Amino acid sequence: MNTAYAKPDTLLGTALAPLERTRSVSLVFAFSLLMALSAQVAIPVGPVPITGQTFVVLLTGALLGSRLGAAAMIVYLAEGAFGLPFFSQGRAGFAHLLGPTGGYLFAFPAAAFITGAFAEHGWDKRFHTAAAAMAFGSVLIMLSGWAWFSLVTNTSPLVAFQTSVLPFIPGDVVKILLAAAALPIGWKFVNRPNEK
Repeated sequence: MNTAYAKPDTLLGTALAPLERTRSVSLVFAFSLLMALSAQVAIPVGPVPITGQTFVVLLTGALLGSRLGAAAMIVYLAEGAFGLPFFSQGRAGFAHLLGPTGGYLFAFPAAAFITGAFAEHGWDKRFHTAAAAMAFGSVLIMLSGWAWFSLVTNTSPLVAFQTSVLPFIPGDVVKILLAAAALPIGWKFVNRPNEK
């Protein structure tokens, strides 16, 4: 009986093949914890802190693929909503999801899914396509965060953009470039044992 859960079409799926159900569930929880850890490294710059979360979201999608990446982000949101201090700066509870940063948080599963879908089609094997895949995910997070922030804080779209998007663009570019550079290198290591 074949118990494989995910195809080995992502970097971790290939490195850890066969990726059966138990290993897949373990990876989902491990990446949700990594996400929680990245939220604790926060630089307050106003109502929206700078964290390592977008980096982890994009990397999670690229490494786990669309379904498992999105699942890891959903588990992370559930853990924080049910009271674990996993949101930025140790915050927790469902009310935090409805606050000014809720748009970013709710976009995490979709961004991981999109980045993972591109990775499943080989976009994570070359720097420029990996960067493009992660840029799509990052833009989705930014747009969702911007719209939500403007709505919840009742500010104009321009003011919301200056507060909730503009300060994060340079950091996101750096995060995308770092992750996009790491993925092809990872593939080289994974494929090296298969070379003769």
